[in-house]
Amino acid sequence: MHQKSEHNHGESSKNIRYAFFLNLIFTIIEFVGGILTNSMAILSDAIHDLGDSITLGLAWYFQKVATKNRDEKYTYGYKRFSLLGAIINSVILTLGSVLILIETIPRIFNPEVADAKGMIWLAIIGIIANGAAVLRLKKGKSINEKVVSLHLLEDVLGWAAILIGSIIMYFFDIPVIDPILSIGISVYILIHVVRNIGETLRIFLQGSPENINQEIIIEDLTAIEGIREVHDLHLWSVDGNYHVATMHVVTENIISMEEIATLKVKIRNILDEKQIHHATIEFETIEEKCLIGNCSL
Repeated sequence: MHQKSEHNHGESSKNIRYAFFLNLIFTIIEFVGGILTNSMAILSDAIHDLGDSITLGLAWYFQKVATKNRDEKYTYGYKRFSLLGAIINSVILTLGSVLILIETIPRIFNPEVADAKGMIWLAIIGIIANGAAVLRLKKGKSINEKVVSLHLLEDVLGWAAILIGSIIMYFFDIPVIDPILSIGISVYILIHVVRNIGETLRIFLQGSPENINQEIIIEDLTAIEGIREVHDLHLWSVDGNYHVATMHVVTENIISMEEIATLKVKIRNILDEKQIHHATIEFETIEEKCLIGNCSL
Protein backbone atom coordinates (compact mmCIF):
# COMPACT_ATOMS: atom_id res chain seq x y z
CA MET A 1 0.00 0.00 0.00
CA HIS A 2 2.92 2.31 0.77
CA GLN A 3 4.39 1.60 -2.68
CA LYS A 4 1.02 2.43 -4.24
CA SER A 5 1.02 5.80 -2.48
CA GLU A 6 4.56 6.51 -3.68
CA HIS A 7 3.46 5.61 -7.21
CA ASN A 8 0.56 8.07 -6.94
CA HIS A 9 2.92 10.86 -5.91
CA GLY A 10 5.29 10.01 -8.78
CA GLU A 11 2.41 10.12 -11.26
CA SER A 12 1.25 13.43 -9.75
CA SER A 13 4.74 14.87 -10.27
CA LYS A 14 4.69 13.86 -13.96
CA ASN A 15 1.25 15.38 -14.47
CA ILE A 16 2.26 18.69 -12.90
CA ARG A 17 5.53 18.75 -14.87
CA TYR A 18 3.53 18.29 -18.08
CA ALA A 19 1.22 21.17 -17.12
CA PHE A 20 4.18 23.38 -16.16
CA PHE A 21 6.00 23.10 -19.49
CA LEU A 22 2.78 23.39 -21.49
CA ASN A 23 1.77 26.52 -19.58
CA LEU A 24 5.24 28.06 -19.86
CA ILE A 25 5.43 27.51 -23.63
CA PHE A 26 1.97 28.98 -24.13
CA THR A 27 2.84 31.98 -21.93
CA ILE A 28 5.70 32.83 -24.32
CA ILE A 29 3.33 32.47 -27.31
CA GLU A 30 0.83 34.66 -25.49
CA PHE A 31 3.35 37.47 -24.93
CA VAL A 32 4.27 37.43 -28.63
CA GLY A 33 0.61 37.28 -29.65
CA GLY A 34 -0.29 40.16 -27.33
CA ILE A 35 2.37 42.37 -28.88
CA LEU A 36 1.37 41.44 -32.45
CA THR A 37 -2.34 42.08 -31.81
CA ASN A 38 -1.60 45.17 -29.71
CA SER A 39 -4.02 43.80 -27.11
CA MET A 40 -3.51 44.87 -23.49
CA ALA A 41 -6.04 42.23 -22.43
CA ILE A 42 -3.89 39.47 -23.94
CA LEU A 43 -0.71 40.93 -22.44
CA SER A 44 -2.38 41.16 -19.02
CA ASP A 45 -3.44 37.53 -19.29
CA ALA A 46 0.12 36.65 -20.34
CA ILE A 47 1.41 38.15 -17.09
CA HIS A 48 -1.23 36.14 -15.23
CA ASP A 49 -0.12 32.97 -17.03
CA LEU A 50 3.50 33.74 -16.18
CA GLY A 51 2.46 33.76 -12.53
CA ASP A 52 0.71 30.44 -13.15
CA SER A 53 3.93 29.01 -14.59
CA ILE A 54 5.85 30.03 -11.48
CA THR A 55 3.15 28.47 -9.32
CA LEU A 56 3.17 25.28 -11.37
CA GLY A 57 6.95 25.11 -10.97
CA LEU A 58 6.53 25.29 -7.19
CA ALA A 59 3.82 22.63 -7.28
CA TRP A 60 6.05 20.35 -9.36
CA TYR A 61 8.93 20.83 -6.91
CA PHE A 62 6.82 20.11 -3.82
CA GLN A 63 5.21 17.08 -5.49
CA LYS A 64 8.71 15.69 -6.24
CA VAL A 65 9.76 16.27 -2.61
CA ALA A 66 6.64 14.37 -1.51
CA THR A 67 7.93 11.18 -3.18
CA LYS A 68 10.96 10.96 -0.85
CA ASN A 69 11.02 8.06 1.61
CA ARG A 70 10.64 8.66 5.33
CA ASP A 71 13.71 9.32 7.47
CA GLU A 72 14.60 10.31 11.03
CA LYS A 73 13.60 13.92 10.39
CA TYR A 74 10.18 13.14 8.85
CA THR A 75 9.12 9.73 10.16
CA TYR A 76 5.87 9.79 8.15
CA GLY A 77 7.75 10.73 5.00
CA TYR A 78 7.50 13.87 2.89
CA LYS A 79 3.95 13.41 1.56
CA ARG A 80 2.66 16.48 3.35
CA PHE A 81 4.97 18.73 1.32
CA SER A 82 2.48 18.39 -1.53
CA LEU A 83 -0.05 20.11 0.77
CA LEU A 84 2.36 23.00 1.22
CA GLY A 85 2.41 23.39 -2.55
CA ALA A 86 -1.39 23.26 -2.58
CA ILE A 87 -1.64 26.05 0.02
CA ILE A 88 0.80 28.30 -1.85
CA ASN A 89 -1.08 27.67 -5.08
CA SER A 90 -4.41 28.45 -3.44
CA VAL A 91 -3.12 31.72 -1.99
CA ILE A 92 -1.65 32.82 -5.34
CA LEU A 93 -4.82 31.82 -7.18
CA THR A 94 -6.94 33.75 -4.68
CA LEU A 95 -4.77 36.86 -4.95
CA GLY A 96 -4.75 36.57 -8.75
CA SER A 97 -8.55 36.31 -8.91
CA VAL A 98 -8.98 39.28 -6.56
CA LEU A 99 -6.58 41.37 -8.66
CA ILE A 100 -8.52 40.39 -11.80
CA LEU A 101 -11.73 41.56 -10.13
CA ILE A 102 -10.12 44.85 -9.08
CA GLU A 103 -8.91 45.38 -12.65
CA THR A 104 -12.11 44.21 -14.34
CA ILE A 105 -14.88 45.90 -12.34
CA PRO A 106 -13.91 49.47 -13.42
CA ARG A 107 -13.98 48.31 -17.07
CA ILE A 108 -17.71 47.71 -16.79
CA PHE A 109 -18.10 51.49 -16.57
CA ASN A 110 -15.23 52.28 -18.95
CA PRO A 111 -14.96 49.35 -21.39
CA GLU A 112 -11.90 49.17 -23.64
CA VAL A 113 -11.91 48.08 -27.29
CA ALA A 114 -9.33 45.49 -28.37
CA ASP A 115 -8.36 43.69 -31.60
CA ALA A 116 -11.24 41.20 -31.62
CA LYS A 117 -10.01 39.15 -34.60
CA GLY A 118 -6.58 38.52 -33.13
CA MET A 119 -8.13 37.70 -29.75
CA ILE A 120 -10.34 35.04 -31.35
CA TRP A 121 -7.36 33.08 -32.69
CA LEU A 122 -5.36 33.38 -29.47
CA ALA A 123 -8.41 32.32 -27.44
CA ILE A 124 -8.82 29.16 -29.53
CA ILE A 125 -5.15 28.26 -29.00
CA GLY A 126 -5.47 29.06 -25.29
CA ILE A 127 -8.48 26.81 -24.82
CA ILE A 128 -6.73 23.90 -26.58
CA ALA A 129 -3.42 24.28 -24.70
CA ASN A 130 -4.84 24.79 -21.22
CA GLY A 131 -7.66 22.29 -21.81
CA ALA A 132 -5.12 19.57 -22.57
CA ALA A 133 -3.39 20.25 -19.24
CA VAL A 134 -6.68 20.25 -17.30
CA LEU A 135 -7.65 16.87 -18.76
CA ARG A 136 -4.24 15.48 -17.77
CA LEU A 137 -4.48 16.72 -14.18
CA LYS A 138 -8.17 15.82 -13.84
CA LYS A 139 -7.15 12.16 -13.57
CA GLY A 140 -4.89 12.91 -10.60
CA LYS A 141 -5.86 12.15 -6.99
CA SER A 142 -3.66 14.49 -4.95
CA ILE A 143 -4.97 17.79 -3.58
CA ASN A 144 -1.99 19.50 -5.20
CA GLU A 145 -3.18 18.31 -8.62
CA LYS A 146 -6.70 19.49 -7.89
CA VAL A 147 -5.52 22.98 -6.98
CA VAL A 148 -3.20 23.17 -10.00
CA SER A 149 -6.08 21.95 -12.15
CA LEU A 150 -8.09 24.92 -10.85
CA HIS A 151 -5.30 27.23 -12.03
CA LEU A 152 -5.58 25.84 -15.52
CA LEU A 153 -9.38 25.66 -15.41
CA GLU A 154 -9.35 29.37 -14.63
CA ASP A 155 -7.29 29.89 -17.77
CA VAL A 156 -9.60 27.71 -19.91
CA LEU A 157 -12.69 29.56 -18.68
CA GLY A 158 -10.89 32.86 -19.07
CA TRP A 159 -10.03 32.07 -22.67
CA ALA A 160 -13.58 30.86 -23.29
CA ALA A 161 -14.79 34.23 -22.01
CA ILE A 162 -12.31 36.02 -24.26
CA LEU A 163 -13.42 33.89 -27.22
CA ILE A 164 -17.13 34.57 -26.63
CA GLY A 165 -16.52 38.22 -25.91
CA SER A 166 -14.23 38.72 -28.90
CA ILE A 167 -16.70 37.04 -31.29
CA ILE A 168 -19.52 39.26 -30.06
CA MET A 169 -17.30 42.33 -30.16
CA TYR A 170 -16.19 41.40 -33.67
CA PHE A 171 -19.79 41.59 -34.92
CA PHE A 172 -21.29 44.05 -32.45
CA ASP A 173 -20.01 47.12 -30.61
CA ILE A 174 -20.60 45.77 -27.06
CA PRO A 175 -17.19 45.84 -25.29
CA VAL A 176 -18.79 45.61 -21.81
CA ILE A 177 -19.46 41.86 -22.33
CA ASP A 178 -15.81 40.93 -21.73
CA PRO A 179 -15.48 42.34 -18.16
CA ILE A 180 -18.87 40.87 -17.18
CA LEU A 181 -17.75 37.37 -18.21
CA SER A 182 -14.39 37.82 -16.48
CA ILE A 183 -16.08 38.74 -13.17
CA GLY A 184 -18.31 35.65 -13.35
CA ILE A 185 -15.30 33.39 -13.97
CA SER A 186 -13.28 34.93 -11.13
CA VAL A 187 -16.13 34.44 -8.64
CA TYR A 188 -16.56 30.82 -9.79
CA ILE A 189 -12.86 30.11 -9.29
CA LEU A 190 -12.79 31.79 -5.86
CA ILE A 191 -15.66 29.61 -4.62
CA HIS A 192 -13.80 26.44 -5.61
CA VAL A 193 -10.49 27.68 -4.18
CA VAL A 194 -12.13 28.31 -0.80
CA ARG A 195 -13.35 24.70 -0.79
CA ASN A 196 -9.85 23.39 -1.54
CA ILE A 197 -8.26 25.58 1.12
CA GLY A 198 -10.80 24.24 3.63
CA GLU A 199 -9.94 20.65 2.72
CA THR A 200 -6.20 21.33 2.94
CA LEU A 201 -6.48 23.06 6.33
CA ARG A 202 -8.59 20.16 7.63
CA ILE A 203 -5.71 17.79 6.81
CA PHE A 204 -3.08 20.07 8.36
CA LEU A 205 -5.18 20.31 11.54
CA GLN A 206 -5.38 16.49 11.60
CA GLY A 207 -9.13 16.37 11.08
CA SER A 208 -10.72 12.99 10.36
CA PRO A 209 -10.94 12.12 6.64
CA GLU A 210 -14.41 13.09 5.41
CA ASN A 211 -14.96 9.80 3.57
CA ILE A 212 -14.30 7.62 6.65
CA ASN A 213 -17.02 6.99 9.25
CA GLN A 214 -15.55 6.42 12.72
CA GLU A 215 -18.69 4.81 14.15
CA ILE A 216 -18.84 2.22 11.36
CA ILE A 217 -15.19 1.34 11.93
CA ILE A 218 -15.82 0.74 15.62
CA GLU A 219 -18.89 -1.39 14.82
CA ASP A 220 -16.94 -3.52 12.34
CA LEU A 221 -13.99 -4.00 14.70
CA THR A 222 -16.11 -4.90 17.75
CA ALA A 223 -17.91 -7.48 15.58
CA ILE A 224 -14.64 -9.44 15.42
CA GLU A 225 -14.71 -12.43 17.77
CA GLY A 226 -12.59 -11.79 20.86
CA ILE A 227 -12.84 -7.96 20.74
CA ARG A 228 -15.07 -6.38 23.38
CA GLU A 229 -14.47 -2.68 22.83
CA VAL A 230 -12.53 -0.17 20.73
CA HIS A 231 -11.80 3.26 22.19
CA ASP A 232 -9.37 6.17 21.93
CA LEU A 233 -9.67 5.90 18.14
CA HIS A 234 -7.88 8.67 16.24
CA LEU A 235 -8.07 9.14 12.49
CA TRP A 236 -6.19 11.62 10.33
CA SER A 237 -4.63 11.92 6.92
CA VAL A 238 -1.04 12.67 5.96
CA ASP A 239 -1.75 14.15 2.53
CA GLY A 240 -5.41 13.53 1.72
CA ASN A 241 -4.71 10.05 0.30
CA TYR A 242 -2.58 8.29 2.94
CA HIS A 243 -4.76 7.82 6.06
CA VAL A 244 -3.56 6.91 9.57
CA ALA A 245 -5.29 5.48 12.66
CA THR A 246 -4.40 4.73 16.26
CA MET A 247 -6.66 2.88 18.72
CA HIS A 248 -7.02 0.91 21.92
CA VAL A 249 -8.59 -2.54 21.53
CA VAL A 250 -10.06 -4.27 24.58
CA THR A 251 -10.12 -8.09 24.38
CA GLU A 252 -12.67 -10.38 26.03
CA ASN A 253 -10.00 -12.41 27.81
CA ILE A 254 -6.27 -12.48 28.37
CA ILE A 255 -4.88 -13.83 25.09
CA SER A 256 -1.52 -15.03 23.81
CA MET A 257 0.81 -13.19 21.43
CA GLU A 258 -0.23 -15.56 18.64
CA GLU A 259 -3.90 -14.67 19.18
CA ILE A 260 -3.02 -10.97 19.25
CA ALA A 261 -1.20 -11.38 15.94
CA THR A 262 -4.30 -13.00 14.45
CA LEU A 263 -6.51 -10.15 15.68
CA LYS A 264 -4.11 -7.60 14.21
CA VAL A 265 -4.42 -9.18 10.78
CA LYS A 266 -8.23 -9.10 10.98
CA ILE A 267 -8.23 -5.49 12.20
CA ARG A 268 -5.83 -4.33 9.48
CA ASN A 269 -7.86 -6.09 6.79
CA ILE A 270 -10.94 -4.13 7.85
CA LEU A 271 -8.98 -0.87 8.04
CA ASP A 272 -7.50 -1.51 4.61
CA GLU A 273 -11.03 -1.81 3.21
CA LYS A 274 -11.75 1.61 4.75
CA GLN A 275 -8.70 3.10 2.96
CA ILE A 276 -6.68 3.39 6.19
CA HIS A 277 -3.10 2.61 5.25
CA HIS A 278 -1.23 2.85 8.57
CA ALA A 279 -2.51 1.71 11.96
CA THR A 280 -1.06 1.60 15.46
CA ILE A 281 -2.99 -0.77 17.76
CA GLU A 282 -2.71 -1.04 21.55
CA PHE A 283 -4.37 -4.06 23.19
CA GLU A 284 -5.94 -3.99 26.67
CA THR A 285 -7.78 -6.48 28.86
CA ILE A 286 -11.17 -5.83 30.52
CA GLU A 287 -9.55 -5.44 33.94
CA GLU A 288 -6.84 -3.12 32.67
CA LYS A 289 -7.34 0.59 33.37
CA CYS A 290 -6.80 2.82 30.36
CA LEU A 291 -4.12 5.40 31.18
CA ILE A 292 -5.20 7.80 28.45
CA GLY A 293 -7.60 10.62 29.36
CA ASN A 294 -11.04 10.41 27.70
CA CYS A 295 -10.63 6.75 26.77
CA SER A 296 -14.29 6.63 25.82
CA LEU A 297 -13.58 8.71 22.73
